[in-house]
Amino acid sequence: MYCQFISSPLGHIKITANADGITEIMFSSATEHGTPSRFTELAAIQLQAYFAGTLQQFTLPLAASGTLFQQHVWQTLCEVPFGMTCSYADIARRIGNNNAVRAVGSANGRNPIAIVVPCHRVIGANGTLTGYAGGLEKKAWLLKHEQRL
Repeated sequence: MYCQFISSPLGHIKITANADGITEIMFSSATEHGTPSRFTELAAIQLQAYFAGTLQQFTLPLAASGTLFQQHVWQTLCEVPFGMTCSYADIARRIGNNNAVRAVGSANGRNPIAIVVPCHRVIGANGTLTGYAGGLEKKAWLLKHEQRL
């Protein structure tokens, strides 16, 4: 496993990778030193560009662990355009299972690759902000950041 920390406008971010790609991007209170890899370095560069407002589409090899259903939901989240939002029901429709709204919510909540797999773009059907592993303040910041650009 490889690991790298970066500073962002939202605090420290931990980037973890294996030999296949990025396995985790999470907000962190720690600023430990890890062993970076070409994947963590690439993610750090792209995240810094995202926060600077010069990158809207990530091009990183992703290698997160999850069930086939979770992988399908996370892949579908990556198709939500920059600066746009959708609901859990929208994602359920996109994966072809209108009855999977709660399961989509659960998979969304287990997304290990924050920002790059844009689970922050999923809001309640009534337009309200719903849960976010990094906290609703970070979710609101990310949405506002994307809508400014």
